[in-house]
Amino acid sequence: MQRGIEFLGSEHAILCGAMSWVSERNLVSAISNAGGFGVIACGAMTPELLDAEIAATKALTSRPFGVNLITMHPGLFDLIAICARHQIGHVVLAGGIPPKGSIEALKEAGAKTICIPPTLALAKKYLRSGADALVIEGMEAGGHIGPVSTSVLAQEILPELSGDHLVFVAGGIGRGDMIASYLEMGASGVQLGTRFACATESIAHPDFKKAFFRANARDAVASVQVDPRLPVIPVRALKNKGTEEFTAKQVEVAKLLDEGKVDMGEAQLQIEHFWAGALRRAVIGGDVENGSLMAGQSVGMVTSEEPVAQIIAALMEECEAALARR
Repeated sequence: MQRGIEFLGSEHAILCGAMSWVSERNLVSAISNAGGFGVIACGAMTPELLDAEIAATKALTSRPFGVNLITMHPGLFDLIAICARHQIGHVVLAGGIPPKGSIEALKEAGAKTICIPPTLALAKKYLRSGADALVIEGMEAGGHIGPVSTSVLAQEILPELSGDHLVFVAGGIGRGDMIASYLEMGASGVQLGTRFACATESIAHPDFKKAFFRANARDAVASVQVDPRLPVIPVRALKNKGTEEFTAKQVEVAKLLDEGKVDMGEAQLQIEHFWAGALRRAVIGGDVENGSLMAGQSVGMVTSEEPVAQIIAALMEECEAALARR
């Protein structure tokens, strides 16, 4: 882990994946204080909200933490300016190819840039564009996912790039034994989200946490696309009434499209609007039936509420024990 530790400035090269509404000041500061590397999920925040969140996090920890920015955010460069003003040392650019000038703007501000490539070709492109590190995330992860598993991505990318570059592995990691395996393959560290979502310090609603404790790996399913005319970005979440209704909604809208009752623009809008605010409803409001319970397949390993420090200590102990056995 040494290269990852030196890069992040943390005690352990364990990043917390950015989870909207969950990865905020309390969880982020707790992870950094426990020796990991917390990352604020900016999501759809305005520059003013991000400014306040960074300031509040700084008040809770003196240790390094990062910020995750969505590349398609209309105010991306304003958000980068906020990160620069706060002298944020690490910024994760997620959700697509970073727009022209974004990596350069972060470098100018003195920040290290982390990108999330879904393929080896894009990994190489991001590095050529100036990315300082990569996170390769497989389809086992929670939230928005790609089509390839973590183990396959790791086999494709780590042997090719980890010798000369910093590569962190994410998706489906719930135990230290698995961390050990990826470190042996050349990873500089790992990223976990689901494992931290129900930590004692997480502000997620008690009912949201209980849904995680009850769930197993098979309950964390990827959203289904019913009609190719109505593209759906796959999201992995716990199945509930909302996920069933979303499938029914797609069938209903496709039928309206066939009958000429709505045009393509309106049809796509109806699909997009279905989940509007659903993540907040689940995480903050505790609506576990209709909200979006984004979770990775490692959810079955989340069985109780534990302090972040305990989670990180257990992961490191398991990792060290696995390496010692070998």
